Amino acid sequence: MKPIVVWLILCLVWGTTWIFIKIGLDDLPPVWFAAARFLVAILLLIPVIAVNRYRIPKKREWLVVGATGVLQFSFNYALLFWGEQFITSGLAAVLQTTIPAFGLVLARILIPTERITAVKVVSISLGIIGVAIIFKDQLQMNGSLAFFGSLAVVVGALAAALASVMTKAKSLGIPPASLVLCQMICGLPPLIIYGAIFEGNPLSFEWTWWALISVLYLAVAGSIAAFWLYYWLLGHMDLSKAMMISFVTPLIAVIIGAVWRSERLELQTLIGGILILLSVGFIVFAPVLRARMIQDN
Repeated sequence: MKPIVVWLILCLVWGTTWIFIKIGLDDLPPVWFAAARFLVAILLLIPVIAVNRYRIPKKREWLVVGATGVLQFSFNYALLFWGEQFITSGLAAVLQTTIPAFGLVLARILIPTERITAVKVVSISLGIIGVAIIFKDQLQMNGSLAFFGSLAVVVGALAAALASVMTKAKSLGIPPASLVLCQMICGLPPLIIYGAIFEGNPLSFEWTWWALISVLYLAVAGSIAAFWLYYWLLGHMDLSKAMMISFVTPLIAVIIGAVWRSERLELQTLIGGILILLSVGFIVFAPVLRARMIQDN
């Protein structure tokens, strides 16, 4: 399979996950919905790991795996699914792109070799301004629930960024499939406990066909297939080109949300989203441009 084909598939898959979250939330409570997604993904990944005999984390590695699993799959996705009840799927996709900006700040704290440069300062500043504009717009136009929904998605993005930086800082060397599986296993219990206490018995929910399709799509396409394809792509394409996916997925999410559910972004929210994407752009392209300048000289 050609890298460009995989790149396009990933853009389409990750761009459509947001609308399936929105669809599933019509019938399912957010935390149980997230838990169902990862439970299905875990059940499908276990035999894959066993057949390929990928190594699992050693005893001393489980502390990091557990902490990052809770941050990534408990906090991040619980807050994301909860927040998307009150904002559009396109806005949720845009807000999640704050992860790289958060990662820059956290990497400087947790990884001594990471430096804060002028480009990084500009990137972080653009991201902060963009988020502030969106927050103000959501509070003024759509009320407090939309504001707190946006806040939940951004806090979830912060948790995801912290999980990524912690994983990089520890350099565990665990095969990606095993790492994700074990992180999911650690992140699933908090979701189940919260759901059981605050959202009730999942057997009593209205498991419509659309709810089941949403869970399966997010587990198989959005988690397992997309993850596998992305790591394959990193071995066949420049990192800068692969990371361009982060620009395309919010655009696809906005278009699909507008067509399928008549969602729209207000002008202020659109401006904030553009600033956030510019922030991500600085992160993606600055190292590439710097490297080319060095080569040319």
